[in-house]
Amino acid sequence: MSHHHVTSADIAINGDHLDASKVSKVKTIALAVAAIGTIISVLALFGVLGPKIQGTYAYSWMFAYYFFLTLSIGGVFWTLLHNVSNSGWGTSVRRTFENLGSTFPWMFLFGLPFVFPQVQQYLFEWMNIHRGAHGGDVKEHLHHVDHLLYNKHWYMNIPFWYFRFAFFFVGLSSVIFFLRKLSTSQDTDPNPGTARLLKARYHSNYPLIIFALTITFTGFDFLMGQDYKWFSTMWGVYLFAGTALNSMAVIVLVCTFLKSQGHLKHVVTPEHFHIMGKLMFAFTTFWAYIAFSQYFLIWYANIAEETSYFAIRNTGNWNIGMLFLVFGHFVVPFIVLLQAWLKKNPKMLSIVAVYTLCMHALDHYLITIPERGISLGHIKPEVFGAIQVSIPGAFWGDIFAFVTIGSGFIFFLLRALGQHSLYPNRDPRILESANLSN
Repeated sequence: MSHHHVTSADIAINGDHLDASKVSKVKTIALAVAAIGTIISVLALFGVLGPKIQGTYAYSWMFAYYFFLTLSIGGVFWTLLHNVSNSGWGTSVRRTFENLGSTFPWMFLFGLPFVFPQVQQYLFEWMNIHRGAHGGDVKEHLHHVDHLLYNKHWYMNIPFWYFRFAFFFVGLSSVIFFLRKLSTSQDTDPNPGTARLLKARYHSNYPLIIFALTITFTGFDFLMGQDYKWFSTMWGVYLFAGTALNSMAVIVLVCTFLKSQGHLKHVVTPEHFHIMGKLMFAFTTFWAYIAFSQYFLIWYANIAEETSYFAIRNTGNWNIGMLFLVFGHFVVPFIVLLQAWLKKNPKMLSIVAVYTLCMHALDHYLITIPERGISLGHIKPEVFGAIQVSIPGAFWGDIFAFVTIGSGFIFFLLRALGQHSLYPNRDPRILESANLSN
């Protein structure tokens, strides 16, 4: 082992709390950027800046929103997995899982624009068809207008869409709120015992179902729903793979930052980074397996409603991004993360984590943005003209939305880090975790 044996004398009795002065400037800047950006974004999304900006920016907001949503959902996933697996090694970093997951309820605020028809009209053509039903009988209208949408009416109907939106956010927000509160209440209990551990384990079983439904069907509703004719039964698993990988990348970055500020002393060691690096390696491979399987099955079946997704993304310069994604999202991190010494080095692993997050951003950019030129040209030809591969100038809106939501994400994450001890100092398994060797 590269570190000395940790005893109870090395564990701060009152925990390890983030020095607010070290992050106050970053928090202030992040909050200011998020607030100003959100105000401008609301003006853009609701047409104050013109219909062309409104339509293009709706896709910008969706791209940025779902990217950061996956990171927050991932925090909930790792919290649940830690509890149900009775993990000992993860006790030292469990609070980081919980803090990342606690940003999920706040993402609801950034998702609110999508519940308004003014924004939906540009993103979801199927909703326009529903709202245009003659005589108010939507199903009968679809029977005559679009047979495919008629067959999907049981799922793709507006009231059910709103129900799912509310259910996913309320459900998963309640889960992480309860588990984090249960965890932090342990910090001040002089006799914590194992009751909370058993309770957390029990109450993390069924929420895994809520998590699976959330990552799957938000992906269906927000991303797949942009082209209601397209479908893939592997879509939810594909999104999950990227979510698990890149939320762990964020956890690595947070732990590295906290270590650099003198926190997590004795309790988070190179051994913990080694395991987190191995998890990144595992989900890098899993992502590639699912991505290839999805592509192979769609290619082999050669059904027009399925192949359209890849046909669009192999048109024009989008093809360059798709080819780069194959090597950049899998081959490079796969080879790099094979090195055990690198996974034990926080700085080197953090560089890989930043890289995988960039690939995750590219992945989600290619999921959402290529649809923009085609959908807007079809939905609003009087505004956007003919169907285009890409819309000139819209890229800057993508950057603006990403910075806006990203700043909000950073603010809420730093806020969570400063609320409680950075690790569960009174957890019965903290010494087991601190003395990890693998």
